[in-house]
Amino acid sequence: MIDESLIKELKFKAIRSSGSGGQHVNKVASKVELQFDVQNSSLLNEEEKETLLEKLKNRLSKEGILVLQCGESRSQHKNKTLVIDRFFSILSEALKVEIERKPTKIPKQVKLKRLKNKRQHSEKKANRKPPELS
Repeated sequence: MIDESLIKELKFKAIRSSGSGGQHVNKVASKVELQFDVQNSSLLNEEEKETLLEKLKNRLSKEGILVLQCGESRSQHKNKTLVIDRFFSILSEALKVEIERKPTKIPKQVKLKRLKNKRQHSEKKANRKPPELS
């Protein structure tokens, strides 16, 4: 499924990061952008590609490329490892097969207990009323 050889299909680009760093931030490209072409991946089968295209459709570009950026750290190397970790977590989450929930019946004892409590509550409220004198 998800393999370390998938890293070979990733494209990385270093860009200038915004935020703290003073004058140094204008000279160094520490922000890392990761690009992954889902449709042209050789390691994913057609079913996995369809699943990724469906589940990640809000994150993909028009060309079907997943683009992730990380500029949390001042270190380009650390940002690269962070964006790779984020990529693998997104991919594993998207490819996770959800188990369909089997609807179960409410047990008879649970229904009876609810009705019993409801009846007791009703009687308690009814006992608060003043008695009817006829």
